Amino acid sequence: MKLVVFAHVPPPLHGQSQMVQHLVEGLADPRHGIEVLHVDARLSSSLTDVGSARGGKVPRLIGYCLRAIRERVRRGARAWYFVPSPPKRSSLYRDWIVMLLVRPWFRQTVFHWHAVGLGEWLETHARPWERWVSHRLLGRASMAIVLSAYNRPDAERLGPRSVVVVPNGIPDPCPRYGETLGPERDRRMEGLRRGGGVAKALFLANCTADKGVFDALEAIALANARARAGGTEAGVGPRIGWELVVAGGFVLPEEEEAFRTRVARPDLAGCVRHVGFVSGASKERVFREADVFLFPSYFANEGQPLSLIEAMAHGLMPVTTLWRGIPEMLPEGYAGLVAVRDAAGAAAALDVVIRAGEHRVMRAGYERRFSLAAHLDALAAALRSDGA
Repeated sequence: MKLVVFAHVPPPLHGQSQMVQHLVEGLADPRHGIEVLHVDARLSSSLTDVGSARGGKVPRLIGYCLRAIRERVRRGARAWYFVPSPPKRSSLYRDWIVMLLVRPWFRQTVFHWHAVGLGEWLETHARPWERWVSHRLLGRASMAIVLSAYNRPDAERLGPRSVVVVPNGIPDPCPRYGETLGPERDRRMEGLRRGGGVAKALFLANCTADKGVFDALEAIALANARARAGGTEAGVGPRIGWELVVAGGFVLPEEEEAFRTRVARPDLAGCVRHVGFVSGASKERVFREADVFLFPSYFANEGQPLSLIEAMAHGLMPVTTLWRGIPEMLPEGYAGLVAVRDAAGAAAALDVVIRAGEHRVMRAGYERRFSLAAHLDALAAALRSDGA
């Protein structure tokens, strides 16, 4: 099977571009039976530029479309892979151009829905003519690949012939977890349960309000106020205070200023550290040094956040939100799931999950569902089943 992949890889680095890179590199393994012909359709150089209508993007986009058509003609590829836009007009109009120029050349069209909400947006917010054009150009794909059951209805609104659920997956950052980091976490959890002390929470994402960075701050402030007052969610046990490491860059200057103002207030002074964007060894360090992953996201297009998968792979117990497909990633009834914009609920959940200490449950969930090998095997099987 020959597959033209029309999608960009980092930079800029975000979940979608990272997963496309895993696809391009991983499906190169001959055992998958797929020859990937990659058109790196990068239009933005930074996160702030993603989705913007900056001049110069359209000519570059047309050039990428011509490259995809050349791959079809020269290499005989009959299938192509595309990641549709989130519900944002500038990105949607970009997709229309691609569909008009490229889609007629291919027998099979595969959409991989990393962003959430376009199908719903077309029904509830789009102008009638935008809805009509979108259904004409994006409708009736050969296959829609979605990340979770939550995403399925959104893709189905555009009438694909088939829908397949393929969860994201990442390379194992701790291949010897049971021998190294796992025992370290056992000792750490036992020490906190018996003697109290200070636990460490990690927020790792773009530092925006809707990714939950400000709710994370409020949760830490409330959790520490509870500890100082001598209370615990269970009503028993030694006091556990909290430190928060915030990893990630700010997109909006006004949010960065609001963040710095908030952490300077007395109830957070000295217990929040912003380390900026991290990668490589520095990223590995913040995951290993943390006890809990604090991610109270309500990001409109949240699909299946890779940062949450990375946290699970490192044995971090998440405190996150009942938002979109996130609950499907965690065990049923998991105590670390809280309502959106509920800092008090997140503070209480911090106390519960740190005392439960179920880091091995999180690690097992990663190994069972979110490893890169499992992702690539499922993705390749889905693509081959389409008959291209």
